[in-house]
Amino acid sequence: MARKINLLPWRAERRTQQRNEFFTLMGVAALGALLLVFMVRVYYQQLISHQEGRNDFLKAEISKLDEKIKEIESLEKEKERLLARMKTIEQLQTSRPVIVHLFDELVGALPEGVYLTEIAQQGVAVTLKGVARSNARVSSFMRNLESSGWLRDPALEIIESKEVDKRRISSFSLTVKQKPQEGEEQKEEAT
Repeated sequence: MARKINLLPWRAERRTQQRNEFFTLMGVAALGALLLVFMVRVYYQQLISHQEGRNDFLKAEISKLDEKIKEIESLEKEKERLLARMKTIEQLQTSRPVIVHLFDELVGALPEGVYLTEIAQQGVAVTLKGVARSNARVSSFMRNLESSGWLRDPALEIIESKEVDKRRISSFSLTVKQKPQEGEEQKEEAT
């Protein structure tokens, strides 16, 4: 007797079970993919935050170095200012005897009847203003300055004759240059 066995419900049930397994596996795979994407995102977020922390650290160190650089620049300016002051003081110290020699030479070159009223110095140029009893005495004064060991190139800028108290006097203004001495010549050649 042949019995007829109906396999359709079993197959339908198997298909339903396979479909359920498929969707379950798809859900697990999708959940795994989402979990994987989430983990990759978290990993990259950690890398980014770590790099941002390093960048912030570097920015802080750079700002500290910038402050130190500014401090160094201000110290360099202070150093240059102090060196300039030291150089000025050194020049003043070395030129101290020069002014003594200048006055000594002026006194030695000054003939009788010539009086100085003003002396001004700018660099090596010395401007002399004064009065004399005559123009000849001014000429004699200029010759004496020319033959001086410390002065050179006297140049008369102005001479005016006036009458004061019924006496004729000449007021004059002249410039003369200081001669560089042996030590100063060597310094000028070195610079």
